[in-house]
Amino acid sequence: MSLTPELRSRIESLLQSNRVVLFMKGAPDAPQCGFSAKAAGTLNALLPQGYAHVDVLGDGEIREGIKAYGEWPTIPQLYIDGQLVGGSDIILQMAGNGELHGLLGLAAPDRSPPKLEISPAAAKMLREAVAGAGEGYAVQLEVDARHNVRLQLAPADADAVAVEIDGVRVQTDWINARRADGVSIDWADDERGRGLVITNPNAPPAVRSIAPAQVRERVQAGSLRLIDVRPADERALAQADVAFDTFDHGTDALEGLPKDVPIAFLCHRGGRSAQAAEQFRQLGFREVYNVVGGIDAWADLGGGIAKY
Repeated sequence: MSLTPELRSRIESLLQSNRVVLFMKGAPDAPQCGFSAKAAGTLNALLPQGYAHVDVLGDGEIREGIKAYGEWPTIPQLYIDGQLVGGSDIILQMAGNGELHGLLGLAAPDRSPPKLEISPAAAKMLREAVAGAGEGYAVQLEVDARHNVRLQLAPADADAVAVEIDGVRVQTDWINARRADGVSIDWADDERGRGLVITNPNAPPAVRSIAPAQVRERVQAGSLRLIDVRPADERALAQADVAFDTFDHGTDALEGLPKDVPIAFLCHRGGRSAQAAEQFRQLGFREVYNVVGGIDAWADLGGGIAKY
């Protein structure tokens, strides 16, 4: 595709208006390819306040035009201060050695090993697994942005952030290293099942159940925020007799609340609200409740609220 003057002007306007621009497939919170996911994940960790991005899947002209503009054949592409940095592999490499931090004016990455605990039983099982994989393997540890921990076997990487505990080499990268601080790994062979048991103390507490009467009292006292996940037509049939938020205009504003704000979710009987509560817990909210029984249980408090 030839780069027309109009298309060049569009691209240059984007780059001049934003210091950091990632041309990618999808969005930072919903990438549509593995390479874009890696690039966005790195930038999300470095720039949690956000950065400009362009979803090339929704703009065919930009998708082909940016390749011609920077003479770079693949997506994603990262630009800083109007200059092409590179694609996914280069972004990860530069983030790992601190070059990307320097370009962004950030402190060098903390590459100190994560503080892990591995029980003797777990260490024994991991040593056996590594030995079975063959020479030159290690345990690869990953912790995603929602605090989910994953272990797998991978070739030993001399450039990784690594720690050896009881004969087990655990390796990760600078992003995962800090997310993994405090993680404990045990081995279970009991009523929980048979396998590794991983505990991450950094994960937000589990969603808790709360009765409608408690919700009413706390909302009125200003110590709890209620969110009704039902659509407007359902709320018209019955609604809580206290102040509440809704999803009518999306969830962005609510997701942007401080993570220490206590929030409770309400629906008809408690199913949809439980799913919404878990979604917000995984976003990092520390005090999340699901209203037991939903609006039907709320109606039992009286006040003329109907069941439906």
